[in-house]
Amino acid sequence: MQRYFIKLAYKGTAYHGWQIQENTPNTVQQVLNEKLSMVLNEQISVTGCGRTDTGVHAKDFYAHFDSTKEELQLNEGKWLHKLNSVLPPDIAIYKIHAVHTEANSRFDAIARTYEYYISKEKNPFLTDSAHFSHINYDINAMNNATKLLLNYSDFSAFSKSNTQTFTNNCKITEAYWKEENGLFIFTISADRFLRNMVRAIVGTLLEIGEGKLNDQDLIKIIESKNRSNAGVSVPACGLYLKKITYPTELLNE
Repeated sequence: MQRYFIKLAYKGTAYHGWQIQENTPNTVQQVLNEKLSMVLNEQISVTGCGRTDTGVHAKDFYAHFDSTKEELQLNEGKWLHKLNSVLPPDIAIYKIHAVHTEANSRFDAIARTYEYYISKEKNPFLTDSAHFSHINYDINAMNNATKLLLNYSDFSAFSKSNTQTFTNNCKITEAYWKEENGLFIFTISADRFLRNMVRAIVGTLLEIGEGKLNDQDLIKIIESKNRSNAGVSVPACGLYLKKITYPTELLNE
């Protein structure tokens, strides 16, 4: 058996998130399992680098699976064509990497980067791809506040309750806002993220940009470790998993 990593992207609008769930049809993982099994003519079960919620998109996502076919990377172009031909238009596979048998797309990732898009004006072409808000947020205030995130590791205040994670500690390495082409774009990188964490952080920072909260309020929210003190989670449509980082030697890139 050969283990493979696949690099893919998907628009999450039509899916109930990445992960297969009981009594919940149409997830990205489910579609990949079905199509890879069909093309490779064997039962394939993919494991993703993480999970995304309903409506969340991924520009850079990795999954691994085991196959008896050991020529997938040698004939990568042929297999990519076959796989993309049967996948729906909102899912695309870009690379196939042969990796060692213990490689794990989830646990071997060393960093993840998310982006959140807010459209400053109503745009029919960004429906389901960005969150629309007519508010002119103070981007300087929001950028000053994001710097505070790097001083903390416990982000319980921005996590869904009753999750099965063993710790709510994360190491955020960058977080900033920029304004570009009529969009407010938030970028955040960390070694790991909690469920709903980015959307809760963005919702809280927007309250700062609106003047409803200040830096001291953000500090109190983080230190409270209480989700009810943070802002409302922003809609899923504006959230993108932008990049997954692995040790260079794993993918030979």
